[in-house]
Amino acid sequence: MAQEEGSLSQDGANASPPAETSPPVVTSPPAMATMREQVNDIIESILADTEPRSEAARIRLGALLEAHPEDPQRALLEHLLETRKEASPAATVPVHLESASVHLESVDAARTVSVPVSHEVREGIQAVLADKLLLTAFQPVHALPTGEVVGVEALTRFVGEDGAGADVWFSEAAAAGLGTELEIAALHCALTAAHDVPDTMSVALNLTPATSSDPRVRNLLAAAALAPDRIIVELTGSLADVGGQTGRDGLGPLRALGLRLAISASGAALVALERVEQLRPDIIKLDRHLIEGIERSEGQRIRAKAIVELAREIGSEVIAVGIETAEELKEVTALNITAAQGYLLGRPSVHPLDWSAWSIRAQTEAQPAG
Repeated sequence: MAQEEGSLSQDGANASPPAETSPPVVTSPPAMATMREQVNDIIESILADTEPRSEAARIRLGALLEAHPEDPQRALLEHLLETRKEASPAATVPVHLESASVHLESVDAARTVSVPVSHEVREGIQAVLADKLLLTAFQPVHALPTGEVVGVEALTRFVGEDGAGADVWFSEAAAAGLGTELEIAALHCALTAAHDVPDTMSVALNLTPATSSDPRVRNLLAAAALAPDRIIVELTGSLADVGGQTGRDGLGPLRALGLRLAISASGAALVALERVEQLRPDIIKLDRHLIEGIERSEGQRIRAKAIVELAREIGSEVIAVGIETAEELKEVTALNITAAQGYLLGRPSVHPLDWSAWSIRAQTEAQPAG
């Protein structure tokens, strides 16, 4: 679902495709207060660090706060950007390559290959982990055919000047042997941000199968302020080695918490329908690879119908992802798909005011006229 993933540039602009023209959103005092609280929490955690190697960074952040006493957001952003620059030396500097393994998945075969990873890339990822260069955007999920916002999907944003998307960051982290660490940092960030998501909405969190089995993930989800039935763990990438529903390994510990499981049944990481039936997820997602141009492709419609039928047999819901046109929305609605998300229905946002507005708008539209 790279469509919804991106990073933030220096001026805070989303690096995703340009948004459609829409009335500007006026940030209210409560939203500003929430943003300031998040910034202050990040600043406090950085300044509270006692590691000798980060002393220079703490001194720099302190100096920036003194220079901008009324604008901590600016001070933090300048600090984070300076951190990124330090972690990304000029190309003229000799690059030390370290070998790491990364799992590649295609529709033909899965294989593990050795990939050279630069020391500078590894340091850049470590800077993200150390200095919290992460934000969470949420994209609304709309029930069909009513249009009510019933949930959100958490999408990671990275603060930086290079505009690299989330897919790039996570791929580089995996190649550097830091994939699980970055995923867990993103999970923690998403769970923190989810405090401001209306409690009528579910929250979908993306994890690879390998990370989902890490004990720290279970501990984070168990301690989350969200009710278990609001949490959806969406498995991304290869599902070939995912464990079963119960037991001490695989999905057992997460299932025991009472949360829901979602998987993708189409796209680059193609999942055989037999594997879907074995996993029996609560939600099956049809990604952009299957949705794009579905109104013009009989083959895509046949595949989608087969997945919807299988979902009905195993008691799963189906969500169509990446809806960008009215024709695509009409087609998936006709297929009796449970819900949908995409740029046509709502773009990702990092602003709590938007998250609340989705719920308020849905309630208002649901009220009978007169």
